[in-house]
Amino acid sequence: MAVDVALSSRAYYGRLGAIGLAGGLFSGLLGVGGGVVMVPLLVLWGGYGQRDAHAVSLGAIIPISAAGMIAFGAAGEVRLPEALALAAGSIVGAQAGARLLARAEERKLKLAFGVFLLLVAALMVVGR
Repeated sequence: MAVDVALSSRAYYGRLGAIGLAGGLFSGLLGVGGGVVMVPLLVLWGGYGQRDAHAVSLGAIIPISAAGMIAFGAAGEVRLPEALALAAGSIVGAQAGARLLARAEERKLKLAFGVFLLLVAALMVVGR
């Protein structure tokens, strides 16, 4: 993992905490967090390589999702049948994606991720 070793441990984990805070905030507010917020911040501010940033953000998905589910569940907003259907597909998709991530070249992964973010942004702006 190519992380800036010049940072003190305290500063390093402070940055990770701030990145996690941003990911959690945006996840709860907008339904995004790991991929869209944390990956770029881990690369640009945390000193991670693209592949490592993806892998680290995947480890944060369960706690982020659990916290959001608890908050939305308390408000009666979780639609369990739809959530279970999404979860079933996501489990299969995540396994396939993790296998692809392990083999992807760093530069191509960074390019594909950037194109994905631009495409999603354009669709959000011009879509309904």
